[in-house]
Amino acid sequence: MPTNNSEIRELQFENAQFLPEVARFLEEGHTVTFGLKGYSMRPFLEHGRDKALLSKPTTLQKGDAVLAEISTGVFVLHRIVKIDGDNITLRGDGNLATEHCKREDIRGFALGFYRKGRETLDKTNSVKWRVYSTLWMGLFPIRRYLLAFYTRIWMRLFGPI
Repeated sequence: MPTNNSEIRELQFENAQFLPEVARFLEEGHTVTFGLKGYSMRPFLEHGRDKALLSKPTTLQKGDAVLAEISTGVFVLHRIVKIDGDNITLRGDGNLATEHCKREDIRGFALGFYRKGRETLDKTNSVKWRVYSTLWMGLFPIRRYLLAFYTRIWMRLFGPI
Protein backbone atom coordinates (compact mmCIF):
# COMPACT_ATOMS: atom_id res chain seq x y z
CA MET A 1 0.00 0.00 0.00
CA PRO A 2 1.50 3.38 -0.96
CA THR A 3 2.24 5.80 1.83
CA ASN A 4 1.58 9.48 1.62
CA ASN A 5 4.88 11.23 2.17
CA SER A 6 3.67 14.66 1.13
CA GLU A 7 4.29 17.35 3.65
CA ILE A 8 1.81 20.10 4.34
CA ARG A 9 3.42 23.49 4.64
CA GLU A 10 1.78 26.50 6.13
CA LEU A 11 2.57 29.90 4.67
CA GLN A 12 1.57 33.22 6.15
CA PHE A 13 0.96 36.39 4.17
CA GLU A 14 -0.27 39.85 4.98
CA ASN A 15 -4.00 40.20 4.27
CA ALA A 16 -3.28 42.92 1.69
CA GLN A 17 -1.36 40.37 -0.40
CA PHE A 18 -3.37 37.27 0.41
CA LEU A 19 -7.03 38.28 0.20
CA PRO A 20 -6.95 39.67 -3.36
CA GLU A 21 -5.62 36.24 -4.43
CA VAL A 22 -8.39 34.53 -2.45
CA ALA A 23 -10.93 36.75 -4.25
CA ARG A 24 -9.40 35.80 -7.60
CA PHE A 25 -9.60 32.06 -6.84
CA LEU A 26 -13.21 32.44 -5.71
CA GLU A 27 -14.11 34.34 -8.88
CA GLU A 28 -12.63 31.45 -10.89
CA GLY A 29 -15.03 29.08 -9.12
CA HIS A 30 -12.66 27.48 -6.61
CA THR A 31 -13.35 27.02 -2.91
CA VAL A 32 -10.78 28.41 -0.50
CA THR A 33 -10.01 27.57 3.12
CA PHE A 34 -7.92 29.93 5.22
CA GLY A 35 -7.18 30.70 8.85
CA LEU A 36 -8.93 33.66 10.38
CA LYS A 37 -7.10 36.77 11.54
CA GLY A 38 -8.67 39.39 13.76
CA TYR A 39 -11.26 39.50 16.50
CA SER A 40 -14.27 41.02 14.74
CA MET A 41 -16.24 37.76 14.63
CA ARG A 42 -15.89 36.97 18.32
CA PRO A 43 -17.14 35.29 20.40
CA PHE A 44 -17.63 32.25 18.17
CA LEU A 45 -14.82 32.63 15.64
CA GLU A 46 -11.33 33.12 17.05
CA HIS A 47 -8.18 34.68 15.63
CA GLY A 48 -5.52 32.09 14.83
CA ARG A 49 -7.71 29.15 15.85
CA ASP A 50 -10.54 28.85 13.34
CA LYS A 51 -10.68 28.51 9.56
CA ALA A 52 -13.27 29.61 6.99
CA LEU A 53 -14.34 27.68 3.88
CA LEU A 54 -15.47 30.13 1.19
CA SER A 55 -17.02 29.81 -2.24
CA LYS A 56 -18.10 32.26 -4.93
CA PRO A 57 -21.27 34.01 -3.76
CA THR A 58 -24.50 33.23 -5.57
CA THR A 59 -27.55 34.40 -3.65
CA LEU A 60 -27.15 36.56 -0.57
CA GLN A 61 -29.41 36.94 2.42
CA LYS A 62 -29.40 38.64 5.79
CA GLY A 63 -27.31 36.64 8.26
CA ASP A 64 -24.84 35.27 5.70
CA ALA A 65 -21.14 35.51 6.57
CA VAL A 66 -19.32 36.92 3.54
CA LEU A 67 -15.90 38.14 2.45
CA ALA A 68 -16.34 41.71 1.21
CA GLU A 69 -13.97 44.30 -0.21
CA ILE A 70 -15.22 47.39 1.64
CA SER A 71 -12.66 49.66 -0.04
CA THR A 72 -9.88 49.00 -2.52
CA GLY A 73 -7.72 46.23 -1.05
CA VAL A 74 -9.52 46.24 2.32
CA PHE A 75 -11.39 43.00 3.04
CA VAL A 76 -13.58 41.88 5.94
CA LEU A 77 -15.27 38.58 6.75
CA HIS A 78 -18.48 39.79 8.37
CA ARG A 79 -22.17 39.03 8.53
CA ILE A 80 -24.78 40.72 6.33
CA VAL A 81 -27.16 42.69 8.55
CA LYS A 82 -29.11 44.49 5.83
CA ILE A 83 -29.68 44.28 2.09
CA ASP A 84 -31.25 47.25 0.33
CA GLY A 85 -31.13 46.59 -3.41
CA ASP A 86 -27.43 46.59 -4.31
CA ASN A 87 -26.41 48.18 -1.00
CA ILE A 88 -25.15 45.76 1.65
CA THR A 89 -24.59 46.55 5.33
CA LEU A 90 -22.15 44.31 7.22
CA ARG A 91 -21.21 43.90 10.86
CA GLY A 92 -18.73 41.61 12.55
CA ASP A 93 -20.24 39.54 15.35
CA GLY A 94 -17.81 41.20 17.76
CA ASN A 95 -18.31 44.72 16.40
CA LEU A 96 -20.78 47.48 17.12
CA ALA A 97 -20.02 49.53 13.99
CA THR A 98 -21.13 48.60 10.48
CA GLU A 99 -19.44 48.62 7.10
CA HIS A 100 -21.11 49.29 3.77
CA CYS A 101 -20.46 47.91 0.33
CA LYS A 102 -22.21 47.11 -2.92
CA ARG A 103 -23.42 43.66 -3.93
CA GLU A 104 -20.58 43.40 -6.47
CA ASP A 105 -18.05 43.96 -3.63
CA ILE A 106 -19.00 40.63 -2.03
CA ARG A 107 -16.15 38.34 -3.05
CA GLY A 108 -16.91 35.18 -1.09
CA PHE A 109 -19.63 33.34 0.79
CA ALA A 110 -18.80 31.31 3.91
CA LEU A 111 -19.93 27.72 3.40
CA GLY A 112 -18.80 26.97 6.93
CA PHE A 113 -16.11 27.17 9.56
CA TYR A 114 -13.64 24.74 11.04
CA ARG A 115 -13.72 25.66 14.73
CA LYS A 116 -11.56 24.70 17.69
CA GLY A 117 -9.12 22.67 15.59
CA ARG A 118 -11.80 20.24 14.43
CA GLU A 119 -11.76 18.63 11.01
CA THR A 120 -15.55 18.68 10.68
CA LEU A 121 -17.13 21.72 9.08
CA ASP A 122 -19.77 23.75 10.92
CA LYS A 123 -21.91 24.47 7.86
CA THR A 124 -23.55 27.88 7.65
CA ASN A 125 -26.73 26.37 6.17
CA SER A 126 -27.22 24.06 9.17
CA VAL A 127 -30.06 24.60 11.63
CA LYS A 128 -27.51 25.15 14.42
CA TRP A 129 -25.74 27.94 12.52
CA ARG A 130 -28.97 29.62 11.37
CA VAL A 131 -30.41 29.61 14.91
CA TYR A 132 -27.15 31.00 16.29
CA SER A 133 -27.07 33.72 13.61
CA THR A 134 -30.66 34.76 14.19
CA LEU A 135 -30.23 34.90 17.97
CA TRP A 136 -26.92 36.74 17.90
CA MET A 137 -28.16 39.32 15.40
CA GLY A 138 -31.31 39.81 17.49
CA LEU A 139 -29.21 40.49 20.58
CA PHE A 140 -27.54 43.50 18.96
CA PRO A 141 -28.91 46.07 21.44
CA ILE A 142 -27.23 44.26 24.37
CA ARG A 143 -24.25 42.70 22.59
CA ARG A 144 -21.92 45.41 23.91
CA TYR A 145 -22.49 44.07 27.43
CA LEU A 146 -22.32 40.41 26.41
CA LEU A 147 -19.03 40.99 24.57
CA ALA A 148 -17.57 42.92 27.53
CA PHE A 149 -18.48 40.03 29.85
CA TYR A 150 -17.03 37.53 27.40
CA THR A 151 -13.67 39.28 26.94
CA ARG A 152 -13.17 40.53 30.51
CA ILE A 153 -14.53 37.64 32.55
CA TRP A 154 -15.38 34.51 30.55
CA MET A 155 -12.11 34.33 28.59
CA ARG A 156 -10.00 34.81 31.73
CA LEU A 157 -11.83 32.01 33.52
CA PHE A 158 -12.61 29.54 30.74
CA GLY A 159 -10.83 30.65 27.55
CA PRO A 160 -12.48 31.17 24.15
CA ILE A 161 -15.81 29.52 23.35
